Amino acid sequence: MIKNDSGIKSATGLTGSGSRDWIVQRISAVVLAIYSVVLMGFFLTHSNVTFIEWSNFMTSLPMRLFSLVAVLALAGHAWVGMWTVFTDYITSGKMGESAPKLRMVLQALMIVAILVFLFWGIMIFWGSGFGVVAV
Repeated sequence: MIKNDSGIKSATGLTGSGSRDWIVQRISAVVLAIYSVVLMGFFLTHSNVTFIEWSNFMTSLPMRLFSLVAVLALAGHAWVGMWTVFTDYITSGKMGESAPKLRMVLQALMIVAILVFLFWGIMIFWGSGFGVVAV
């Protein structure tokens, strides 16, 4: 791992490359935007949606697959975004000598949170049924 001028190790990024992280961020944003448009389209074309209609739509194989891609995109998008925020604002120049330790703690907490939400999202769409795990 090579340190840059700020003392931040670049290997803690998602891909180890700023350019690839930037591409992950943009592609995941497009996936999430398309997913949002699909959901909005469903609600605009179905008035007075019942739980049965919503459940049938969300548990169909295409929407389960698309939802899985969206959950994965959200996890990647969140990690790259939060890693960028942490490395931009939690620096020794701004926070003192404790900044690297604080940044690592925050990144570890962010990894745990993203993994929890990732597994929870997968359980919702691929578990024992839509709505059963969503407590």
